Formats: sequence, C-alpha cells, structure tokens
Amino acid sequence: MIVIVDYGVGNVKNVYNYFSKIGRKVIITDRKKYIDNCSLIVLPGVGAFKDAMDNLRKKDLISVIKDNAKKGKLLIGICLGMQLLYERSYEDGDWEGLGLLEGEIIKFKGELKVPHMGWNSLIKNKQDIIAEDIETGEYVYFVHSYYLKTKNNKEVIFKTNYGVDVPAVIRRNNIIGMQFHPEKSGKTGEKFLKNIKELIG
Repeated sequence: MIVIVDYGVGNVKNVYNYFSKIGRKVIITDRKKYIDNCSLIVLPGVGAFKDAMDNLRKKDLISVIKDNAKKGKLLIGICLGMQLLYERSYEDGDWEGLGLLEGEIIKFKGELKVPHMGWNSLIKNKQDIIAEDIETGEYVYFVHSYYLKTKNNKEVIFKTNYGVDVPAVIRRNNIIGMQFHPEKSGKTGEKFLKNIKELIG
C-alpha cells in the first residue's frame, strides 16, 4: 500500500493518479495506522513551508513520519514535501523542518524570475537506482521560489541550473526528495515512477 500524506496542503489528485500507475493500492490519509502499515510514504506539498509544518503538527503527523523514516521505510517528498525533509527554511521567516536530512531551504537571489516555474533540464550528479535510464538533458517540471542548500552534495542524484545549481533529486538510503513535480513531467516522470516501483520491490 502507498500512502499519500493528507495534511491540507495543495491538490493531491495528480499525485494520487501518478502513484496509482504502480499497481499498488494508493490512499490519501492522515491516519497513523495506515502510515505505519504502508510500503511507501509520499509527502506532497504546494504552498508555504510554515503552513505545511503547522498542519503536520496540528494533525500530529511529525513523529509518525520521522519514526517510519528512521525505521527504513521508503519516504518520498515532492516539491515542498522535499523541502520539509530538511532542517529549516527561511521562507518568510526562520522555520524548523522535519530534520531528517541536513540542509536549509533558501530563496533565489538576484534578478531571477521567481517562482522558478516551467520545464528545466536535469544534470546527473551520480548514478543511483532512482536515476536508472534517466540522463542529463531530460526535462522535468518545476514550480518553486526557494531551493535546497544541502550540506551533503553526495546525496544529490540530479541537479538543475537556475542561476545557481539546484538539487532536483536527492537520496539518502530510504529517503528521496524531488524538487520538481514528477506527476507533471511526462515521459521522464514515468521513468522515475518505474524506478520507484523497483525500490518498493
């Protein structure tokens, strides 16, 4: 079973449809018993970092997500969901994240158009199962105003460039983050889904 965590942030219908193609039961829920008993936790997200963390806290979901991740369960964060995996964000303040990975979420600087929205090409940083059959130059769809400044470049599987190098896919063991929207990324998004299926086993 695949669980998409429902914490009141953004429209998750496209994410639900995307993961349904794996061929496993997919549910959208905020109930701990389902999160504890699934094979994959998906943390989606569209919106503000602080609001997302506040909602996770109100629903008492922070500990269940962290506990399952620390036990080795596969956890995938998408867009804002990826950013929540890190220590803190400076989006309109200074906010603590889940702290499962080391790094900070900072705003694009200079004259760059914000949000970074639209198709941008991937640059492969290292080989990984999640990167199987996906090469430098393939395009995926981004929508974000803040990006990850990681403390562990070895965890970056793909990056993209938008004035600065932006981690696009990260992985540490069972924790994966995608700054872009794989569910909106066409054929390359489908390749990522195939690789996720392999990781689930």
